[in-house]
Amino acid sequence: MPGLLHLDSSADVGESTTRALTRTFADTWRGLSAAHTVTYRDLHADPPPHLNHPALHWAPRLRRPGEIPDPAAAAAQDALLAELLAADVLLVGAPMYNWSLPSTLKAWLDQVHVLGVTAPFDSAERPLAGRPVVIVSARGATYGSGSPTEGWDHSVPPIELVLGRSCGMEVTVVTTDGTLASRIPALAELRDEARGQLDAAKRSVVELAARLGRRPAGVGPRADGR
Repeated sequence: MPGLLHLDSSADVGESTTRALTRTFADTWRGLSAAHTVTYRDLHADPPPHLNHPALHWAPRLRRPGEIPDPAAAAAQDALLAELLAADVLLVGAPMYNWSLPSTLKAWLDQVHVLGVTAPFDSAERPLAGRPVVIVSARGATYGSGSPTEGWDHSVPPIELVLGRSCGMEVTVVTTDGTLASRIPALAELRDEARGQLDAAKRSVVELAARLGRRPAGVGPRADGR
């Protein structure tokens, strides 16, 4: 069964752009067949814990003597890892907050980026290598090439580094700008462009869900590496 892991992190549960776009993706995914399953985790409603022990950065076999994390914390991390490793496709709603990513999403990344489990250390194995991840990002103003704020986006790049470069996942980013143009008078000139970008983002998530949902399931092994 093709499985999607769907993460949302926006604090706006009513009018969030990223939530609307990830919901469209997930609905398209479900519509492909009864076998297309979705595991949903709302990182805002149910925040993952911050790492409370340095041992949680490492696979158990790589921990030093005496590095023993709290069993409950280790179990919580294992649950997050199991969800990720079981998914054929990962969908991440990642709005820009203060030029960075929501703290709940950062906590999730810290929990699942584990040396010797999802990231290589003592071997070259990367169980998530080649597995697709779609990052859906919404930004209040505009940060594209040539804009005065080009390079100010520190939300998507860390996710790409962790999931793409380190874990080896196949990253696709869908971005829409100007989401605050309808609320902030100083951004009013962006309204037409913002509507156009949002429409394009909607088309992109529908196309991506349909295309990725038809890929052969089971990219990468289904073991937690521990």
